[in-house]
Amino acid sequence: METLAWILLATIANSLLALAGAVTLGWSKKTLNRILHALVGFSAGALLGGAFFHLIAESLEEMPTMETFYIVFVGFILFFLIERFLHWHHCHKGKCDVHAFSYMILFGDAIHNFIDGLIIAASFLVDIGVGIVTTIAVMSHELPQELGDFGVLVYGGFGRKKALLYNFTAQLTSVAGGMIGFFFLGSSGLAVYLLPFAAGGFIYIGASDLIPELHKQENMKKAMTAFAFFIIGIAFMIAIKLFSGA
Repeated sequence: METLAWILLATIANSLLALAGAVTLGWSKKTLNRILHALVGFSAGALLGGAFFHLIAESLEEMPTMETFYIVFVGFILFFLIERFLHWHHCHKGKCDVHAFSYMILFGDAIHNFIDGLIIAASFLVDIGVGIVTTIAVMSHELPQELGDFGVLVYGGFGRKKALLYNFTAQLTSVAGGMIGFFFLGSSGLAVYLLPFAAGGFIYIGASDLIPELHKQENMKKAMTAFAFFIIGIAFMIAIKLFSGA
């Protein structure tokens, strides 16, 4: 039951990130963009650090090397297909040219968050430390995404309160994913296979969605600040590995 409590706590905390847009209501667009860029850098570093130093490392202890990397690539490819065919993408500028796809973004986010819940559950079923690290990696990615999604929904025609409500509803599917993951994965022994799958997804998001956003910054000072946060994100995951033994 302790593991179930951890999964519930982690997925609920992840869901609450959908309300992050509320803190931006009084911000200027310039301030929002500046903070988002730093968050994108940290998120990219945390995702890649979590994938390589935690999820893949843990998987290599539980299954053969080649089997681990096959599943990593399956995760990478599947996340690419989801983004390509569901128009599931990550906007970090507060505005995107997706006016007609506001509901598709919510639908894609709901699927994405459900998968996040499964991944969080699987990691806690393997080890509490791995679960905490995975949750941090997921949430570090979710924060800039949720701020971006909030901006997209408002730009697409939603009122701010409605955008927050719809975004939060889509985010709650991570709790459902966590519960299904706990009751199904725990008895099936499939939890360990979701770790390299998640690693592939994290690598795809970090390398294909977030890092390209960092390259769009033409101001050298801001670009170097984002890069610094990228390194901090990686260092953060290494530090957790060293000090927790996760």
